[in-house]
Amino acid sequence: MKLRPVLLALSGAILTATVLAQGPAADARKTYVHRLQLADRIRVAIYQEDDLTSVARIDARGMVNLPLIQEVAIGGLTVTEAQELIQRRYQEGRFLRSPQVTVSVEDYAPRDVSIHGQVRSPGRYALPTESTFTVVELVTKAGGLTDIAKGTAITVRRTLPDGSTKTFVVDVESIIKGKKNDPRLDEQNILLLPGDIVNVPERLI
Repeated sequence: MKLRPVLLALSGAILTATVLAQGPAADARKTYVHRLQLADRIRVAIYQEDDLTSVARIDARGMVNLPLIQEVAIGGLTVTEAQELIQRRYQEGRFLRSPQVTVSVEDYAPRDVSIHGQVRSPGRYALPTESTFTVVELVTKAGGLTDIAKGTAITVRRTLPDGSTKTFVVDVESIIKGKKNDPRLDEQNILLLPGDIVNVPERLI
């Protein structure tokens, strides 16, 4: 009977959060939703409009150039959001009355993160293409913390779409230990995004 609270505590430590440009949000590890990014190559098809089908890479501004409607800003959108936006553009431009747009990713841009400081194997690591990857998982993949690592204050530096940066502080040590009664744990084990830089500081002795 005593095992149930322990199992629940461990489950809570494993749940993770999704991070958009604004920061971490809890309990989104259940589903992974890819957001279109720089250098993703996408295919845009419109039902019964074969001449409007196109394949393009998202440029540095988050744009793709499509027939008739020209540049469309889809960087940072989900596939569903991109489909809806493109449909509206064709409708608002009066090119098509009721377009049925399908967007698919044909080639994903390189997706990697870097980790520095007090881990056993610092360096760059590729993110899974169609699944999530957390700070704790990255630390584990990098060989774990060294004996002098300050695991309670690991930082994640992220460059936002507007060029500004945001830094998150993650208490990896507490997440790994599964400390109880800490509502921050689920939010802290954030999902990493391409380009994130993780730093593990040294513990002051």
